[in-house]
Amino acid sequence: MEDLVKLIERQQPATAGQANQGTVGEVAYDRIHDDILSGILNPGMKLKLHQLGRSYGVSVNTLRETLTRLAADGLVEAEGQKGFRVIPVSIGDLVEVTELRQLLECYAVRKSIETGGLDWEGRLVAAHHMLARSEQLMMKDAAAHSREWQKFDREFHVALMSACNSRWILRIHRIIHDQFRRYQLLTLKTIGFRGQALIDEHDQILKRALSRDADATAQLLAAHIRRGAEVRFDESADGA
Repeated sequence: MEDLVKLIERQQPATAGQANQGTVGEVAYDRIHDDILSGILNPGMKLKLHQLGRSYGVSVNTLRETLTRLAADGLVEAEGQKGFRVIPVSIGDLVEVTELRQLLECYAVRKSIETGGLDWEGRLVAAHHMLARSEQLMMKDAAAHSREWQKFDREFHVALMSACNSRWILRIHRIIHDQFRRYQLLTLKTIGFRGQALIDEHDQILKRALSRDADATAQLLAAHIRRGAEVRFDESADGA
């Protein structure tokens, strides 16, 4: 755990500037949320309040409230009187998360193609441009650019959905995508970046969406999400 403390402090040191951007609890929530999604806090890891409190510079009470919020987001689970741990990964969970993501995104992109105007097309093209730039960096050094790429990958998929006119779909998608991102990180670690094949998939999705071909876009998108769920991991690991 001492090594973890040092890693957290190196990755995201607490600063006065951060505190000024929101309450201590909000800053702690954002940092722990990001550390779970980026794999600094591993799936299944036990979260010991006093040690984490020192790492993130917050009180045990604040940390407990923060972890309770993360539990509501499905990223942390309470273990009765034993405290908290990061939600573990499993094949069953991956299948469910993948199917839900396909359901939400394919429905939303159909609605966006139906109702989206030039502003939607502009958002989509801009998001794809940033994603394409980050993909080229990933081709050179995936380890150095994975966090930035995951950000732009998500923004591209959100742009595809952004004209669906449903705040509930977008809200639920954020939760599902956070879960999917944890498996995406494991994919990068175990299989690696899919490179040109992935780049081509995003290009084709963009072209079909801009041509207003809803059926083809949804089919490409569903296949793309499914391929992104091809990951190897050890379900027996408890993350301790």
